[in-house]
Amino acid sequence: MATTRIMVVDDDANICEILRLYLEKEGFEVTLAYNGADALTQFVQSPPDLMILDIMMPQIDGWQVCREVRKTSTLPIIILTAKGEVFDKVLGLELGADDYVAKPFEAKEVIARVKAVLRRCAPEAQQKQRAVRYDKLYINMETYELIVDGVQIDTPPKEMELIFHLASNPNRVFTRDKLLDEVWGFEYYGDSRTVDVHIKRLREKLDGISDQWTLKTVWGVGYKFESKQQPQVG
Repeated sequence: MATTRIMVVDDDANICEILRLYLEKEGFEVTLAYNGADALTQFVQSPPDLMILDIMMPQIDGWQVCREVRKTSTLPIIILTAKGEVFDKVLGLELGADDYVAKPFEAKEVIARVKAVLRRCAPEAQQKQRAVRYDKLYINMETYELIVDGVQIDTPPKEMELIFHLASNPNRVFTRDKLLDEVWGFEYYGDSRTVDVHIKRLREKLDGISDQWTLKTVWGVGYKFESKQQPQVG
């Protein structure tokens, strides 16, 4: 699977470098542009999968870059700027931006928003994969159904999202922070007890149901959905 490419456009080299380090740590490929003209040139030559775009820049500002990109592309764009007024936010969204982050910002917030925008803009074929099935377990995120050993179990939405995320990635270990990022979003950073509480509630519903899979604690790291079989998707 190809690495997702992110273009960071900002005339502040320090901001570009900080975001590059955080994004590369998350496995993204990153290109940098320090003004609007350079951004448009790079966009034409090698379009990225997502653009993080500052507004106030020399030569060509972010508004104009957004306009030019939108003439030919639905490339996801996150506006990143010191302008935090409602008018600027609305203008950015009206020009076709997918999200908006005001400076000063937390780098982890930007990363979480990048992932959220990429999920929303994923190809329809990927978005359709919203159900998984294992021995005596069926999780459907379209209808929010959790069926355990043939019985539908009433389950709060966030518990559904958590078990679906784990079961969709069998045998992969997730740290608590990773689960907070990918299931809850950036606003829950640091509140790892949230994950523990939801795992405890899921175990009350799932423990001992099948010898083919289990919701397992990896001590000192986090959690995983350990399975002897691959899921049936859809």
